[in-house]
Amino acid sequence: MNDRIREILSWYNSENPGIRTNLARMLNHGRLAGTGKMVILPVDQGFEHGPARSFAPNPAGYDPRYHFQLAIEAGCNAYAAPLGFIEAGVADFAGEIPLILKCNNHDVLNDEKDPISAVTAGVEDALRLGCVAVGFTIYPGSTERTEMYEQLRELTLEAKSAGLATVVWSYPRGSSLSKEGETAIDVVTYAAQIAAQLGADIIKVKLPSAKVELPEAQKVYQKYEIPTATLADRVRHVIQSAFNGRRIVIFSGGAAAADEQVFNEARAIRDGGGFGSIIGRNSFQRKKEDALKFLGTIMAIYEGSLQ
Repeated sequence: MNDRIREILSWYNSENPGIRTNLARMLNHGRLAGTGKMVILPVDQGFEHGPARSFAPNPAGYDPRYHFQLAIEAGCNAYAAPLGFIEAGVADFAGEIPLILKCNNHDVLNDEKDPISAVTAGVEDALRLGCVAVGFTIYPGSTERTEMYEQLRELTLEAKSAGLATVVWSYPRGSSLSKEGETAIDVVTYAAQIAAQLGADIIKVKLPSAKVELPEAQKVYQKYEIPTATLADRVRHVIQSAFNGRRIVIFSGGAAAADEQVFNEARAIRDGGGFGSIIGRNSFQRKKEDALKFLGTIMAIYEGSLQ
């Protein structure tokens, strides 16, 4: 293990050896092993958005085993998915890639202004399936947020006792926020801070815009001239907001986008001190050959072999 990974693990000294070992397994796996950067493949979109919207662009994705293969061949640090997808493929790929079990999920069959996800799996499932971590989504800004925070607290406590890391998807959403406000810089940094305060080992947030949503926050950003002009500036501020860089923060890939846009976002994440990306639809919605090339370019940006 190199000095960079030892440094990152030192930020988690309050965690037990099991959690730190599982963090190390992810940080030392795949093409980016030992760099302190991560690229994770998440495939919870079948539940979150529906099968056709998720997999029709590349029908191979209807098969749960395809995503294991893609993550392994691409050299991802880990693969994250709900219970059913992991159960359906883990026997064929046991031990080949670190797994993150997504323990809550939300569907779009009911139009909710203030969403809350259903708890769909737990620590016992994660241990049975050989996972290194559990994953959980919270929606700061939802009127249901306190229940989600309390659910996450219970899951985190159980995960810690079992030596599993906790990965939190912290996505601001709710009737009190505008659509643009969901990715406003003050709101995204707040979401990262909330996840860190709730005990997350790894935090997933969306890339922030330069918009400031909350009037009281606007005053502070102006008074102290917090830099937000470039995406790298904003990434740096998100990292600062997660315990001054002492928690691993990775950024969502979002909906399918032009390749060069995604690559430029990866450069901004790298230059802003971010720890990497968690990229689903932009990866698995293309043919495997193209997906491997796409993910390879992102990893090359993070490892520094491509500027």
